[in-house]
Amino acid sequence: MLPGMTSEPEQQIGVGTPDAFQRLWTPHRMAYIQGENKPSGPGADDGCPFCAVPAMSDEEGLIVARGEHVYALLNLYPYTGGHLMTVPYRHVADYTELTGEETAELALLTQQAMTALRAASGAQGFNIGMNQGAVAGAGIAAHLHQHIVPRWGGDTNFMPVVGHTKVLPQLLGDTRALLAEAWPA
Repeated sequence: MLPGMTSEPEQQIGVGTPDAFQRLWTPHRMAYIQGENKPSGPGADDGCPFCAVPAMSDEEGLIVARGEHVYALLNLYPYTGGHLMTVPYRHVADYTELTGEETAELALLTQQAMTALRAASGAQGFNIGMNQGAVAGAGIAAHLHQHIVPRWGGDTNFMPVVGHTKVLPQLLGDTRALLAEAWPA
């Protein structure tokens, strides 16, 4: 037993069944599970968050960088700390609908995201990809977006694998500021 610890379980009043903090509560995930901010239909006017975010300030929209055709932002429901997405401004659902300029800038911002994540957090690897269509797992299938998920040696531990819980060490606003500062010119 560590110094300062007792064998007595911590008392948890009003937070459910006492379990000596063997459970991590993540109530913010309910917004994602219940579909908050998901478009109600296939068009840009149906509440698409990726169409709304560019009108926000960088801080409010968690935007890290803006290009001419594509922008990069933090995922509001990240898989891991620093989880970025590159998103075309134009409301398109399928990769084949991108113009050549949009495709090139999506690739460029993805490269810049990798550079910034390495500089800001020492990322050792990446999972990069996009889910095309709802049946492929796209949370917002109506607006194409590519995920850039930083990885580190040993980052697959019991929390996400067994506990199905993600532990993020930093607030999204703080992560956005660090990555914006590390973004290549």
